[in-house]
Amino acid sequence: KIRPNSRVYQRYYLLDAGLQALFWEPSKKESDKARIFLDSIREVRTGRNTETFRTSGVYEQISEDCAFSIIYGEMYESLDLVANSAEVANIWVTGLSVNPGVSSGKVEHRFKEIQRLREKTCALTSCNESGFKDHAENEKPSARKEQVTKQEFIEVFHDFCTRPEIYFLLVQFSSNKEYLDAKDLMRFIEAEQGASEEMSLQLIQAHEPSEEGRQQGHLSLDGFTSYLTSSECHLFDREHDTICQDMSQPLSHYYINSSHNTYLIEDQFRGPSDKSGYIRALKMGCRCVEVDVWDGPDGEPVVCTGHSLSRPLALHSVLEAIAKFAFVASEYPLILCIENHCSLQQQNVLLQHLTRILGDKLYRDLPAEGALYLPSPYELRRRILLKGKKLGPDSDGEVSEEDEGAEMSQRIKAVNAAGTEKDVVQKSVSLTSLLRELSDLVTLCHSVGFKDFKTSSKAQKPWELCSFHESLALRLAGDSPGDFVNHNKHFLSRVYPNPMRIDSSNMNPQDLWKCGCQIVSMNFQTAGLMMDLNTAWFRQNGRCGYVLRPAIMRQEVSYFSADTKDTVPGVSPQLLHVKVISGQNLPKPKGSGAKGDVVDPYVYVEIHGIPADCSERRTRTVRQNGDNPIFDESFEFQINLPELAMVRFVVLDDDFIGDEFIGQYTIPLECLQPGYRHVPLQSLTGEDLPHAKLFVHFLSSPSTPHKNTTETRCLRVMCKT
Repeated sequence: KIRPNSRVYQRYYLLDAGLQALFWEPSKKESDKARIFLDSIREVRTGRNTETFRTSGVYEQISEDCAFSIIYGEMYESLDLVANSAEVANIWVTGLSVNPGVSSGKVEHRFKEIQRLREKTCALTSCNESGFKDHAENEKPSARKEQVTKQEFIEVFHDFCTRPEIYFLLVQFSSNKEYLDAKDLMRFIEAEQGASEEMSLQLIQAHEPSEEGRQQGHLSLDGFTSYLTSSECHLFDREHDTICQDMSQPLSHYYINSSHNTYLIEDQFRGPSDKSGYIRALKMGCRCVEVDVWDGPDGEPVVCTGHSLSRPLALHSVLEAIAKFAFVASEYPLILCIENHCSLQQQNVLLQHLTRILGDKLYRDLPAEGALYLPSPYELRRRILLKGKKLGPDSDGEVSEEDEGAEMSQRIKAVNAAGTEKDVVQKSVSLTSLLRELSDLVTLCHSVGFKDFKTSSKAQKPWELCSFHESLALRLAGDSPGDFVNHNKHFLSRVYPNPMRIDSSNMNPQDLWKCGCQIVSMNFQTAGLMMDLNTAWFRQNGRCGYVLRPAIMRQEVSYFSADTKDTVPGVSPQLLHVKVISGQNLPKPKGSGAKGDVVDPYVYVEIHGIPADCSERRTRTVRQNGDNPIFDESFEFQINLPELAMVRFVVLDDDFIGDEFIGQYTIPLECLQPGYRHVPLQSLTGEDLPHAKLFVHFLSSPSTPHKNTTETRCLRVMCKT
């Protein structure tokens, strides 16, 4: 700090946590005076350009680039400072030159200032030469005085549309200019965004609003903001909007987007059923749907959960919806899980409906003799594969009914009888008759019972598929994680929810994906974390419903244990640097009314993946600011299996009664673009929240030994002589 008497003081200056004031430790005990509120700052002046600097005896010793002055208050006082480097001075000049946030109160205050200034000017100009005002004339233009001019509105609007974090970023890369030239922009996109330098002139032409700027090859703050908020700077890599993975590998090498009891649109017992459940799932890229078929009235099979209160659906209407929408979102094969509980008479009707409605879409070719793997999704494009029981060549026409539908039926009968779900119903194995012609329609997805991994490795064929109860699958994942992964290198595994989930809640798909289970059946009608993970995971690879599993889960020579809590042999870990910079237009939580329009947001950054990768960090709470809260916090995560990791942002409203959900966004790590990105927030049910975003920065680098730290940054400057 420089004083007029040529005295200099070395002090630390800081911004308070709420970004409302600049403060320092005073030399005397007058701490209330050692503070300058940001809204009182009139100007931030660069260089040695105040009377204090000019009359200082150390004027010649001070670098012009390190000096700056803060002009503040009604009396236009100055605080004259010298930073220890030009870079530090630039940070402070930039940070103090912009408005830290926008609220309706600030807007109102700014327009009131304009109005007071106008009234004062009007009062001076309306005085007549004799020194008094005409009272009658003074009343007439009052309505006009309440209006603002176009220029005044533009200035206020521009002030409040300026995002300080973007302005600071621009000045950082423009060497303290008010714009980026082509060379500055080229340096920015190459160093931060991972884009080619040839794009810089194209970006200026696409985003710079002024014709003059486009002609000169300059990108103004408005143009830079336009670029950073455009689809080009979306967090999700647009390459994954199309098919970008190898689709010629065996079917068992892919995760497959799968739905459980697709016909239900609420809970498993009393909720309604509707064919819209199939339409919605298929439009979302689901590639495995379930059809529970039971005897219906008038000789027509129906689709329902046995012994539940849900209204049954006519089988033919369900199959017609499936045939119509099967390949709307994806051309890759659709697996139709037929849970057949019909009598032989109605199995004949089921057979007729399948062959008539699905027609040539049904895949009927038998697997090649001695084949070690299933065909690829590419070879099976636009074909429907039936999953179900199959009669052996010497069978007498009976198969075991050890499937999910029978188990669910028993569960519901127990609930109906006792009114409770506490008694666990053991799955009983009974025999049921199966029509030979219906059996012949099942070729590549033959349902078989699971005994143990040793038996499967010796006897199971590639086209034979085991369905696992959720509890059994989780037990196998815990007891034999390596064997489970090896099993899934050759065979498809389907996991369905515990029948206790009558409320249609979902299991965590990551718990089964880490073991290589390809088909994890989800209740698509139930929103929440688990469905967020599933939806985000299958957003990659063009939303086609097939995602290639990590190489270590496909290679014959590799060994991977799903419960590893350390680095994965043969896989290079990554260190993920995440900086949560700010939020924009964060809405009031839905249904919240206790705090009025006030939002106190904070952000959780979560990593979901194998146990060694699961972690979460949170930012501080920004009080009473949903417009443009500045978080400015950095985190590091070590990712040991990047191919299976996902990043999830959750924005919550800090409330003493209970924190409330504002929005979330989940993305596979492989789809994440590096650099400065905007994250579009979504509601609990997955819809985009209009204009609600987070501004973040990502950087991924090879990892050193495990280090998981949280770095919280604050602006600090040491001023000296």
